[in-house]
Amino acid sequence: MQGQGGQPWTGWSFSAGWGSTETVDVTLVEPELVTEVGVDVARDASGRWRHTARWHRPRHDLSPADTTRWSPAN
Repeated sequence: MQGQGGQPWTGWSFSAGWGSTETVDVTLVEPELVTEVGVDVARDASGRWRHTARWHRPRHDLSPADTTRWSPAN
Protein backbone atom coordinates (compact mmCIF):
# COMPACT_ATOMS: atom_id res chain seq x y z
CA MET A 1 0.00 0.00 0.00
CA GLN A 2 1.43 3.35 -1.01
CA GLY A 3 1.14 6.25 1.42
CA GLN A 4 1.03 9.98 0.84
CA GLY A 5 2.69 10.95 -2.45
CA GLY A 6 3.23 7.28 -3.29
CA GLN A 7 5.67 6.76 -0.41
CA PRO A 8 5.63 3.16 0.87
CA TRP A 9 7.17 4.30 4.18
CA THR A 10 4.34 6.61 5.33
CA GLY A 11 3.34 5.69 8.87
CA TRP A 12 6.36 3.45 9.53
CA SER A 13 8.61 3.89 12.54
CA PHE A 14 12.32 3.25 12.35
CA SER A 15 14.46 1.95 15.20
CA ALA A 16 17.59 3.83 16.22
CA GLY A 17 19.38 0.49 16.52
CA TRP A 18 18.92 -3.24 16.99
CA GLY A 19 17.27 -3.87 20.36
CA SER A 20 16.63 -0.17 20.91
CA THR A 21 13.19 1.21 21.71
CA GLU A 22 14.29 4.66 20.55
CA THR A 23 12.98 5.70 17.14
CA VAL A 24 14.50 8.08 14.61
CA ASP A 25 12.85 10.98 12.83
CA VAL A 26 12.22 10.40 9.13
CA THR A 27 11.78 12.91 6.30
CA LEU A 28 10.10 11.34 3.27
CA VAL A 29 11.44 12.57 -0.08
CA GLU A 30 10.90 11.82 -3.75
CA PRO A 31 13.80 9.93 -5.36
CA GLU A 32 16.20 11.87 -7.59
CA LEU A 33 19.18 9.49 -7.65
CA VAL A 34 19.38 5.72 -8.03
CA THR A 35 21.91 3.93 -5.84
CA GLU A 36 22.81 0.31 -5.35
CA VAL A 37 22.52 -1.01 -1.80
CA GLY A 38 22.85 -4.38 -0.14
CA VAL A 39 20.74 -5.77 2.68
CA ASP A 40 20.52 -9.18 4.29
CA VAL A 41 17.32 -11.13 4.76
CA ALA A 42 17.31 -11.18 8.58
CA ARG A 43 14.30 -9.24 9.87
CA ASP A 44 12.79 -8.76 13.30
CA ALA A 45 9.16 -9.50 14.22
CA SER A 46 8.13 -6.04 12.93
CA GLY A 47 9.65 -6.70 9.51
CA ARG A 48 12.63 -4.36 10.02
CA TRP A 49 16.05 -5.42 8.80
CA ARG A 50 18.27 -6.55 11.65
CA HIS A 51 21.41 -5.13 10.03
CA THR A 52 22.07 -1.84 8.33
CA ALA A 53 21.79 -1.46 4.58
CA ARG A 54 25.17 -1.10 2.87
CA TRP A 55 25.62 1.53 0.18
CA HIS A 56 27.52 0.20 -2.85
CA ARG A 57 27.54 2.84 -5.59
CA PRO A 58 25.50 5.47 -7.43
CA ARG A 59 23.79 4.30 -10.63
CA HIS A 60 24.11 7.29 -12.97
CA ASP A 61 22.99 5.04 -15.84
CA LEU A 62 19.47 4.82 -14.31
CA SER A 63 16.79 7.34 -13.40
CA PRO A 64 14.18 6.75 -10.68
CA ALA A 65 11.62 6.18 -13.46
CA ASP A 66 13.70 3.19 -14.67
CA THR A 67 13.31 1.34 -11.39
CA THR A 68 10.50 -0.54 -9.67
CA ARG A 69 9.29 1.25 -6.54
CA TRP A 70 9.76 -0.97 -3.52
CA SER A 71 6.81 -1.53 -1.22
CA PRO A 72 6.46 -3.58 1.97
CA ALA A 73 4.51 -6.21 0.01
CA ASN A 74 7.50 -6.84 -2.34
